[in-house]
Amino acid sequence: MRAALAPGVRLLRALPRDSRYRGLTLVLTFLSYTSYHLSRKPISIVKSQLHPNCSALGPNPHNDSNSSTWCSWAPFDGDNYKELFGALDNAFLVAYAIGMFISGIFGERLPLRYYLSGGMVLSGLFTALFGLGYFWNIHVLWYFIVVQVCNGLVQTTGWPAVVACVGNWFGKGKRGLIMGIWNSHTSVGNILGSLIAGAWVSSAWGLSFIVPGIIISIVGIICFFFLVEYPEDVDCNPPLHHVMTTSEKDPEAVISNEGPLSLSGQSSVDHSNSPKEPAEEPEAISFLGALRIPGVVEFSLCLLFAKLVSYTFLYWLPLYIVNIAHFSAKEAGDLSTLFDAGGILGGIFAGLISDYTGGRATTCCVMLVVAAPMLFLYNHVGQNGIGTSIAMLIICGALVNGPYALITTAVSADLGTHESLKGNAKALSTVTAIIDGTGSVGAALGPLLAGLISPTGWNNVFYMLIAADVLACLLLARVVVKEARGWCGSMARQRGY
Repeated sequence: MRAALAPGVRLLRALPRDSRYRGLTLVLTFLSYTSYHLSRKPISIVKSQLHPNCSALGPNPHNDSNSSTWCSWAPFDGDNYKELFGALDNAFLVAYAIGMFISGIFGERLPLRYYLSGGMVLSGLFTALFGLGYFWNIHVLWYFIVVQVCNGLVQTTGWPAVVACVGNWFGKGKRGLIMGIWNSHTSVGNILGSLIAGAWVSSAWGLSFIVPGIIISIVGIICFFFLVEYPEDVDCNPPLHHVMTTSEKDPEAVISNEGPLSLSGQSSVDHSNSPKEPAEEPEAISFLGALRIPGVVEFSLCLLFAKLVSYTFLYWLPLYIVNIAHFSAKEAGDLSTLFDAGGILGGIFAGLISDYTGGRATTCCVMLVVAAPMLFLYNHVGQNGIGTSIAMLIICGALVNGPYALITTAVSADLGTHESLKGNAKALSTVTAIIDGTGSVGAALGPLLAGLISPTGWNNVFYMLIAADVLACLLLARVVVKEARGWCGSMARQRGY
């Protein structure tokens, strides 16, 4: 007697073909970038173990003269350990920022599936090599720096590829909400990376890197076998990126009335207008051509400062909690995941609000304005009790990561399919790389500045973060004004003026 068809299979068969493949693309790209962030997080957890408070562990069993650092891992056992940690972060992030500008160009010209899966396997290799330094008993700084640089370069394969894949499958519609939920992979990856790294940080910190390295390599292999780049590859209908309107005849009117992001570019394949379809593979956009798209420069510069704040928390929050609240390395790592949990809520909320209002820039600006005083409060009252700390971490995570998530997902996809591209879908990866690459400059500066400023006091670090939030907000002022004019014009038309 044969068993009935599995319920899950019956559900899949009931779904339309397009929905099945869209779901598969979302799941695979979600898992891919979750594993990217999972492999980046261990360094922030392991820092406190590379230079712990040795006096709390008792006397030096080896009777060395320097008893206060006998348990530290050389070369991070000196008084300059914070600067060395900053150098490690900076090695990865500068390489990532430089590589990102190049990565988008390659991403438009190479098969995304090969590019993404190959980058993930290499990322796993270099992540594991950092951890192998523990088992190989390596104590020279250059080894860890070189591994970080190589890892930063290969990790640039991830973001342009996954955003391009999702952008190829999903049109304008509810892109903000869908990508807001999808973008939770960043925070999920940070949370999982913290928990996995924390499991071995006190016993054998090398495994805190090796296990995430294995995970990202396995996910990369899965993507190689199952990822579908374009709907046309499996005979699915491409999404409609842009709805034709009468105002399209006047591009300036479009921009002023609806805001630069309410239009996303025409469908990547327009079957109705051209019976001959002269270009199966349109020419990839140039770097300067991508910069000319309205809104790219403003959002890129805004992301520079927004990502500066986010990545400073990513790399320094566990150490801050250890120093201020005096928790253990594992406890600090677990508590820091609440910041990322808030980031999930912030990304979804930002996407939902921006879809409803049509104001991507305004949504970002409001969240950035509110984030500045919340950062000040967290530094001054966030450690007054475990309940206060949990609440402040979630609120700060939502306000800091909400704009960052919105810009790197929905905004990038909107601009990469802007109407000025005339349906050329080959710009999405380049635009995404420009925006995230510029943001990565801030991601490199944040942890570096934190390493330089923190010896003068954590208050100064938070003042730097607050200033960055304010600058990010100011850089969007022109786009916010355009969106406001668009709303006013829309209201006037509805009233018949």
